[in-house]
Amino acid sequence: MASEPADPKEEPQLEPQLELAELLALFARADERALAGSGVGCLERCLPLLGDGDGGADAAVLRPLWTGLADGAAHWAERLAETRDALKAASDDGPRPAGAVRHMLDTAPAQWAVDPLRTWAEQSARAALAAHGDHEPPGSGAAGPLVAGELRRQVRVLEILVGEADGPGLRQVLHVSTEGRRVLAAAISRRARGAASA
Repeated sequence: MASEPADPKEEPQLEPQLELAELLALFARADERALAGSGVGCLERCLPLLGDGDGGADAAVLRPLWTGLADGAAHWAERLAETRDALKAASDDGPRPAGAVRHMLDTAPAQWAVDPLRTWAEQSARAALAAHGDHEPPGSGAAGPLVAGELRRQVRVLEILVGEADGPGLRQVLHVSTEGRRVLAAAISRRARGAASA
């Protein structure tokens, strides 16, 4: 007697598990620039959680940090302080978990060194995944398409930067992160419209 096909809902979701394992492996191999780029990318993608309007805080608020990534140890601490000052002016109106985003920036290490940057990058990755989980479409749970997309982007950012001493990687990371920022902004906008029409 032929066995019945397995219910896909009961099958383990291996893809997110594999991507998470890949992410952790990339963190272990990453240098200062890759780790800092991972953290800044998380901040960029979570900007819609701050401020008024669909786009959240002005995307230009993180520009000093992106410049700091390119400069490396020479100006990282200076650019970090500049970005913190700029973000103080951004509002955090509404029911968005803006505190988590501010905590990401507040805990960024001024020291350009692997250990503190790895700790920060890993914490930022977890915070970004949690923030995306808070805005999943109804019925998708806390690990739906937004979380899956954010996890893929985190892996992609590190894939671009790990092992690259110089080159176009930062531009690619900014492109990936800008795309992710727009995805989260759209999700927040949809939720706000749904709440207003309820």
